[in-house]
Amino acid sequence: MKKMFLVFLVLLHCTLSAPAQQQRKGGKARPRVGLVFGGGGAKGAAAIGVLKEIERAHVPIDYVAGTSIGAIIGGLYAQGYRAADLERLFRSQNWLSLMTDRDTTLMGKVFKEVEGVCYLFGFPVRRKDRMGRMKGFGMLRGDHIYTFLDSLVAHSPVRCGTVRKAIPFSCVAFDIRSRREIVLEKGSLARNMRASMAVPGAFKPVQIDTLMLVDGGMSNNLPVDVVRKMGADLVIAIDLQQHKHDNYRSPLAFLKGLGGVADWLAVRPDIRKYNVNRTQADLYINPVLSGYGIQDFRPKAIEAMLRIGEKTGAMYRKQLETFMKTPRRQTAVNRKPDQE
Repeated sequence: MKKMFLVFLVLLHCTLSAPAQQQRKGGKARPRVGLVFGGGGAKGAAAIGVLKEIERAHVPIDYVAGTSIGAIIGGLYAQGYRAADLERLFRSQNWLSLMTDRDTTLMGKVFKEVEGVCYLFGFPVRRKDRMGRMKGFGMLRGDHIYTFLDSLVAHSPVRCGTVRKAIPFSCVAFDIRSRREIVLEKGSLARNMRASMAVPGAFKPVQIDTLMLVDGGMSNNLPVDVVRKMGADLVIAIDLQQHKHDNYRSPLAFLKGLGGVADWLAVRPDIRKYNVNRTQADLYINPVLSGYGIQDFRPKAIEAMLRIGEKTGAMYRKQLETFMKTPRRQTAVNRKPDQE
């Protein structure tokens, strides 16, 4: 009887301890890490360079959030694409054509009309409406970039089964009707990424139900707060912004009270939130990209920014290697890379 009772205790211990062991193996006992990619157009190449160093340090990522180009990089990373894949992507694509819906087969044609769309050197400039009248586009439709992103998601390592599961991901857009931040975490990933990078005045807004969504940089260009709400204990933020606007005061404050865009310009809530968020990351990485702009998709510029990002990430190698041992909020925003 005693032997049977001892066997029962052993089995009970194994049964109870197994979930705990799985929990440790599954990584739930360690701090949950969030990775944030800020907006910055072509400067996203530098974020990929930093990502290479994060991977080399074997920092496990549990949550990802991003805005604009950061939404594209973060969304694809969450779907199993890794830094090397994203680097090839940045190097190989004709981003000017993707962003402008350019038809590269018509690049040599000064003017050409195809299926009701008029092209100037391959760039769509006018189209016919339902009545057959020619109308200017005004804003880029973003069809090419959406199709491109949708294809990448459909053939991602997660969808193809080479990566077990996707990392939880959220991206930020801005509803121009209600003038409020919208966090996108469900539905079509390609659509969400396309909405997050729809620069106002350049790209056609993305409509989701009653929402008219444009670039998330209008409200939250470095969504550290978003990844915290997702459940991250520790946060790594890659910020591409070069001008910090410390103690920012809008020169258009006199517009406050007029409503609409005027109120937004008077207050600039996006700058206020950015200044708070960049201080809330546990590891804040801000590559120096002086001389490079958001539209600098030239191959030489992409190459240079990739290398700058990688060198910047290497400066934080010690912090990255010990990141999981760092208590939350120990890393200050102005902390030097070589400090421990």
